[in-house]
Amino acid sequence: MYVAIEGIDTAGKSTQIESLKTFFPEALTTKEPGGTPVGIQIRSMVLHGALKSKIAELLLFLADRAEHTESLILPNINKLIISDRSAVSGVAYAMVQDICDLDTLVSLNTLATNGHLPQMVFILKLSPEELAYRLSQKEHDTIEARGTSYLLGIQDALIAASHALQIPTHVIDASQSIDMITQEITELIKGAL
Repeated sequence: MYVAIEGIDTAGKSTQIESLKTFFPEALTTKEPGGTPVGIQIRSMVLHGALKSKIAELLLFLADRAEHTESLILPNINKLIISDRSAVSGVAYAMVQDICDLDTLVSLNTLATNGHLPQMVFILKLSPEELAYRLSQKEHDTIEARGTSYLLGIQDALIAASHALQIPTHVIDASQSIDMITQEITELIKGAL
């Protein structure tokens, strides 16, 4: 089973994936972008502002998604795969940047994944107040530097993108304790296996 943990920066995706390893030690954990050697390079270029073109950014993310699917998802499709981000993020970020229409974004991401989208998505949702607090506690990368309203728009777009991709989605209050969130996700995964 292939599942993805989604959420805006600081929502706790990485923390949850680390916690889930305790309950699913046999699971393959990965991330987009950055789950492959090519992905590491793409992630670095995008997060450090190397690109001026939003279309170039979208196409690089799609290239990473295609490589990630071919290298990691398909060879392990019979295992539990837990990914930090997925095509849902790809569609959501491009929606907010108004690069092209939603049908095109769905088609491009379906092509990049060869139709192998996550079977379940967990979206960690932050309130505006909690997001502002978490951002105040860290140094910002290029995406975080775009501001709170931008990130909240992404958060809404993640939910819309997940529905557009027709993936079963669970929206989880990310202000809960780490343990409560992990327990909720664990129970939902176990119930689906």
